[in-house]
Order: sequence, then C-alpha cells, then structure tokens
Amino acid sequence: MLTILLLVCSNVFMTFAWYGHLKYPHWPLWQAVLVSWGIAFIEYCLAVPANRYGYGTFTGVQLKTIQEIVTLAVFAVFAIVWLGEGLKWNHLAAFACLVGAAFFIFWE
Repeated sequence: MLTILLLVCSNVFMTFAWYGHLKYPHWPLWQAVLVSWGIAFIEYCLAVPANRYGYGTFTGVQLKTIQEIVTLAVFAVFAIVWLGEGLKWNHLAAFACLVGAAFFIFWE
C-alpha cells in the first residue's frame, strides 16, 4: 500500500511539473522549465522509494503498470480541475481498456 500511496503522490507532482505551466502561457519558457524541474525533483524523491519498496512485492512490469494507471487517474482529475477540460466517453473507454490490460499483467 505504501508503494501505491507514494506513486500517487509522485504522480501528482509530476503532472504539475509537466502540465501545470500550461495554465500560465505568459511565463517565459525558461521560467516554466525551472519551475517544472523543481517540482519534478520532489516527484523523483517519491517515485524512487515507491519503486524500491514495491519491487519484490511487485515485478518491474507490474510496478510500471500501476504507475501508468495512477498517472492516467491523476491526469484525468488534473485535466478537469486545473485545466478546466472535460473527459469524453472515448477517454473513459480508453482508460477502461488500460485497466483491462492491467488485469492481464497481474494475472499469474
């Protein structure tokens, strides 16, 4: 559970690092890069321990799959709340397909 919690937290930071600046198009590019880089450092401080703690309980492929699903869930909320974008039915269908793919990754 610690692994998943850390991955959720790291993905929140990484989503803001990669996409948070889109709300501020007036920022110079160098400022967006530096702010994003600072936020990404925090993400790495959470993601590396998440993968260290989780490896052994999960395989590398399972950890990556968890990370991708968490990324999409975090981004869906981010897109709605921060960017003011909506999700369409096809986005939800694609997310469902990825969850289906995860089923096969964890099926042993």
